[in-house]
Amino acid sequence: MKMKTPLNLRMYRRVLPQTLTIIGLAMTAVGWAMPAPAESAAEIFIETESFADRGGWQLDTQFIQQMGSPYLIAHGLGRPVEDASTTFAVESPGRYRLWVRTIDWVARWNASPSPGRFEVIVGDQTVPTTFGTQSAAWAWQDGGVLDLAAGEHKLRLHDLTGFDGRCDCVYLTTDLETTPPEVDDVLSQWRRSQLGLPEKPVEKGPYDLVVIGGGYSGMGAALSAARMGCRVALVQDRGVLGGNGSSEVRVWAMGNIRRGKFPRIGEIVEEFCDRATKSPGTFEEFGDDKKELIVLAEKSIDLMLHHFAYDVDAVDAKSGSDEPPSRHITGVRLLNTMTGEDLRVVGDRFVDCTGHGWIGAWAGADLDMTSEGRMGMSNMWRWDETDAPQTFPDTPWALDLNMADFPYPRDHHGQWFWESGFDKDPLGGAEAIRDWNLRAVYGAFNAMKNRDGADDHKNATLTWVAFVGGPRESRRLMGDVVLTEDDIVAKRDFPDGCVPSTWSIDLHYPKDQYAKKFPDNPFISVAVHDRRVDRMYGYPVPYRCFYSRNVDNLFMAGRCISVTHEALGTVRVMKTCGMMGEVVGKAASICERHDCDPRDVYESHLDELLELLRLPGKARRETVSSEIKIPDDAMDEAGPMGPMPGRDPAKLPGIVVDDRDAILKGNWAEGTGLKGYVGWAYRYAGNNSSAQARFNVKVPSDGQYRLQIYSTPHENRGNTVPVSVEVDGKSVKSLRINQREDGEEAPIDGGTFEFSANQTVAVILSTENAGGNVHIDAIGWVPAKN
Repeated sequence: MKMKTPLNLRMYRRVLPQTLTIIGLAMTAVGWAMPAPAESAAEIFIETESFADRGGWQLDTQFIQQMGSPYLIAHGLGRPVEDASTTFAVESPGRYRLWVRTIDWVARWNASPSPGRFEVIVGDQTVPTTFGTQSAAWAWQDGGVLDLAAGEHKLRLHDLTGFDGRCDCVYLTTDLETTPPEVDDVLSQWRRSQLGLPEKPVEKGPYDLVVIGGGYSGMGAALSAARMGCRVALVQDRGVLGGNGSSEVRVWAMGNIRRGKFPRIGEIVEEFCDRATKSPGTFEEFGDDKKELIVLAEKSIDLMLHHFAYDVDAVDAKSGSDEPPSRHITGVRLLNTMTGEDLRVVGDRFVDCTGHGWIGAWAGADLDMTSEGRMGMSNMWRWDETDAPQTFPDTPWALDLNMADFPYPRDHHGQWFWESGFDKDPLGGAEAIRDWNLRAVYGAFNAMKNRDGADDHKNATLTWVAFVGGPRESRRLMGDVVLTEDDIVAKRDFPDGCVPSTWSIDLHYPKDQYAKKFPDNPFISVAVHDRRVDRMYGYPVPYRCFYSRNVDNLFMAGRCISVTHEALGTVRVMKTCGMMGEVVGKAASICERHDCDPRDVYESHLDELLELLRLPGKARRETVSSEIKIPDDAMDEAGPMGPMPGRDPAKLPGIVVDDRDAILKGNWAEGTGLKGYVGWAYRYAGNNSSAQARFNVKVPSDGQYRLQIYSTPHENRGNTVPVSVEVDGKSVKSLRINQREDGEEAPIDGGTFEFSANQTVAVILSTENAGGNVHIDAIGWVPAKN
């Protein structure tokens, strides 16, 4: 009979941080050995995520739900990474068979040779087996028999290629004939037994709100709820916050914030959002540390990094009607991806910010997933040029590409459109989708270095490839409102409309030009935009999209909210998702205050929610019943069109009419590239395009006024732009101005005019024989000095 003694893993790691002690039966990071009876085999089980030194190997937690565990990946971009190592102790010397759980990650496509090859070194013995070479699925690979003396041994994973070798765990046993069981389930019974975990998980809580997912939506929900007096747990499966907007994925944050009906929404997002100038940007631009510090500054948030949600506890709620009972979540099950600890976090309410709707699915929520036409997953990448020639290994196992098979990565960026997995299983097949993307990237760079692009890329080197995928679409959880494309385009006004969605209805499809060679799984996408969404004011997404219609204590925020496939195209961008979280956090505080469900907020407390949405993002209260206080560093409230990026017309001298208030004829393009403009933007139209702009104003009092024409100069502007002035419909003056050179430091002077009070004065700019593009920004009338 085998005896197991549970340990406090964290305490033991503090005592012996460099030693993995496993004698007899082992735990993830440590283990006590019980002297084994003669009939029992000795066993040593080592989870690689618990290695004392990971070297150059990285922790991958994306696919735990599919293959059962976190694992280490040797993501070296074609250069072998440094060894990962740990130590373990053996009390029972003898012959042990070594098993390694790994995968040949290209074998599912019958590609060869295996790129992810690695060795295992025990002490000074290199195990003769090369691992990562046998199975297209995660499986145990036999490493043969080792003689292990009593005492401490060092264990190392030695990467041979730098091309994404993977190792889940290592198992040694004196039973030389038995293969260990499959362990695809998260914390399977065999793995749980090997780790010495107790039958019941460690419990944490209760919390007012448990937020699962640490991307923009999860951060918005946690910060908003905490500042409104809730005790919050924020659960994130990786070591950094931000999701797709972290340094791991590097998608710059899109979607306009701080505008629409409630321009205070988005102020929390403004605090932590990235300022990346490109996508993918640099590591520093995504501010992982800043995001974490902002969350840690909230004393009522328990931040749980490296915790993977793998299940929920849910029960049927009482129902007083003939309809099926709703569901009610009592707790969420978590795996600590660093130690293997099993946790149960309990709370009153939960927010599914996982993107894939995992929490709702496990709880039995009504859900949907588009069967055909789904968007895929991107893995972006970067390359650079050095001062000396660089080599790159041949990649016969990657996609067979030449330069014509992919869009050239200009500006050294492989951007968002390196996307695959359209209509593939976005849940069970997620690792295969990511790996196909890696094969595409490596195949493309191989074409640049070793095939028909070699002469032009002698000094090119691959500097970054995201091994964490950026998914776009999978499950959506259904709420009391399922928002549609027609709702958005028709601007259907819901009474609880709140989050402004300003992105176009942006849906991705395989790009035909590059799909011919790989029709089963194209890896380059094209975005098709329906631009009927108001980018300035935004479409107000209703609150009823943010809670489950049949799980009574479940909110959702992010790309798993209650919308159709088409509507997802506009709401899915990160800043918009972050604002959803802000609304959910405030709604959760109302639920806690009134001891009610998310649906009750709409049915009985909507006015209270809308009032909270008018508060600054930094407003706070100690408890949900405390007085709300506004700190001195609260942001200035933006207007319905958002924070004004240009000069405020109200702060300029005289009477100023912005181009947004001009009466326009013809086609005018909007721009913001030339800085120093007035208001939100400027407009321009081509020479002789028949476009016209009329700026009307009613003169407040008698007197002389000087005309000022605000215009940012540029070499493509007109130098003979026609301007006419009308008073009460009659032309009083015509002139031509030079917009190529004038207006740099001050507005262009249009002359002085005498007006009587209440006269209507119009300034008209047109494009006839303008000599270039005509630029309109603002018109000012300044009282002339006596």
